[in-house]
Amino acid sequence: MANELFQKMAQSIIDGDSEVAVELAEQAIAQGIDPLEAISNGFVTGVNKVGEAFSVGDVFLPELVMAGDAMKSALATLEPELKKLGSAREILGRVVLATVEGDIHEIGKTLVGSMLGASGFEVYDLGVDQPAEKIIGKALEVNADIIGMSALLTTTMVRQREVIEELDKEGLRPRIKVMIGGAPITRDWFEKIKADGYSEDAVGAVKIAKGMVGKADQ
Repeated sequence: MANELFQKMAQSIIDGDSEVAVELAEQAIAQGIDPLEAISNGFVTGVNKVGEAFSVGDVFLPELVMAGDAMKSALATLEPELKKLGSAREILGRVVLATVEGDIHEIGKTLVGSMLGASGFEVYDLGVDQPAEKIIGKALEVNADIIGMSALLTTTMVRQREVIEELDKEGLRPRIKVMIGGAPITRDWFEKIKADGYSEDAVGAVKIAKGMVGKADQ
């Protein structure tokens, strides 16, 4: 039964149908399905498929945006359930998330934020197109343990390096760890700019974040 629901969830994201995505999220809550499972086994499967199709040119930006909106709607519906899960646990750490300056992609980042929140982190999502000083300013304001930066364009990847250089200049590392992600990000780039963590997907990002705050086994 759950598997059928998960397939429908994935399809609602592929179709970019926010209404159906919300209905399915509500069904999952009514059936007592773990919201994290609904996200990981249902909606994320759809996001991954759209992402793969986009990277090979089978779908285009409008479809990607619609899939992102459907994902956001589903997550918003599941958010209260996720909070219930998260509120029963200690806060593992504080994370400031942003898509770097010049880049307006946020599907992946929003997903990472939701997964981190559900896993016990306090998340401050600044949104898209954020300059280095804003990202660092927020991290200092909330006493963040981690800054997570997303970039989906090869032209904006360099902004990730700028934030790291600025943190180094201000003597804020290793107090504030830096995690990076996004389609063009490779292990080579991660090593080159001396980031602390890099993940190809939201589930991996949670694992890395836990490792950064010394809670890898939780």
